Amino acid sequence: MDWSLPPDVTELLAALDEFIERELEPLQRANPELFDHRREFTRTDVERGGIPTVRWREMLAHARRLSIDAGFYKYPFPAELGGRDGSNLAMAIIREHLARRGPGLHAELSHEASVVANEPLVLVLHEYGTPEQREQYLQPLANGELAIAFALTEPGHGSDATWLESRARRDGGDWVLEGTKRYITGIDVAGAVLVFARTSGQQGKAQGITAFLVGVDTPGLEIPYYHWTFNMPSDHGEVTLNDVRVPDGAILGEVDRGLDCAQLFVHENRIRQAASSLGAAQFCIDHSIDYAKQRVIFGQPLADYQGIQWQLVELQTEAELVRNTIYKTAWEMDQQGGASTSAKVSVTDKVSMVNYRGNRLACDAADRAMQVHGGLGYTRQLPFEFIYRHHRRYRITEGSDELQLRRIAGRLFGFSGGGRPR
Repeated sequence: MDWSLPPDVTELLAALDEFIERELEPLQRANPELFDHRREFTRTDVERGGIPTVRWREMLAHARRLSIDAGFYKYPFPAELGGRDGSNLAMAIIREHLARRGPGLHAELSHEASVVANEPLVLVLHEYGTPEQREQYLQPLANGELAIAFALTEPGHGSDATWLESRARRDGGDWVLEGTKRYITGIDVAGAVLVFARTSGQQGKAQGITAFLVGVDTPGLEIPYYHWTFNMPSDHGEVTLNDVRVPDGAILGEVDRGLDCAQLFVHENRIRQAASSLGAAQFCIDHSIDYAKQRVIFGQPLADYQGIQWQLVELQTEAELVRNTIYKTAWEMDQQGGASTSAKVSVTDKVSMVNYRGNRLACDAADRAMQVHGGLGYTRQLPFEFIYRHHRRYRITEGSDELQLRRIAGRLFGFSGGGRPR
């Protein structure tokens, strides 16, 4: 068993650090109000529903273009799309490394913007898209020229995705979609949205749900408002579908098997999110240790007090356990074929384990960092409150803590597949 990191990945990490310091950090220094204590105000367009400002979107796009030109952005994509077939293990290592640097243009996770792309829909389209869909959507998405939103959640259904109330019915040679979708991230700049709707079957069953690629300018698709959230700006829109007509060619994958696309998307996202949460947690732990060594209280360093030591020791122990399980799970996904159906099914319980523990660890570490840093830790002069506010959402989105526990229990007790536990 070889526990060393792959040499090509360690070389990539060094190159990424050099690129970030040379290209991205000067942009941050030139626009301090977008990255210091004013960031929430300068990034948020209050007059347009709390979505990201044009200036902030342009900054993210500029950073993405620099990364594309430098050859980093497309790393995880298939080689035929200009990528390097980055493995799940490599992406876990990279995502942890970038998040461990702290918030910034290199990994602005509040918008899933990163110097190395996190676009699972590229893999979904590559795996399930028709030649026409790939031509229309895939290359622009991989090039950062197009955004596609993901519309699974509904007002009455989040984790219980097999109980969708959105419907799609045949009408001549077309399909007509009806329903409401909630918290649709990035819909403010998306050119299309992947909509999941029931086309047949019974509520609670995965069979009978179909995925449709719908242009955002399709008549009947509207965005009535955006949700203001704990962490702003918010690009999580409400989307209504009223007699939205699309052709057969809009179907991604097979009719009635749309959740295959969703499963591939969330498994790729969950393992990467777990790695990012681990990196953010390690950032908080590292800075808390450094501060505790420097801060003098009652005549001696804060680090000399066992009450401080043990809190950080527990967090570091958890981080080490989570790190090893993330790497092992990502490696197992690669051994099964990476983005294949077998890969996502074979380790579904392990992906849930690391997602649940990683996201919780990020919140615990950020909270503890605020406490260790005292009053200053509670201010926006330091990034810990920002890290907490961002990562707290991942204990709900991408599958709540409770859903992850249910998936683990489903594997342990044999009731996986959508039915009630017996």
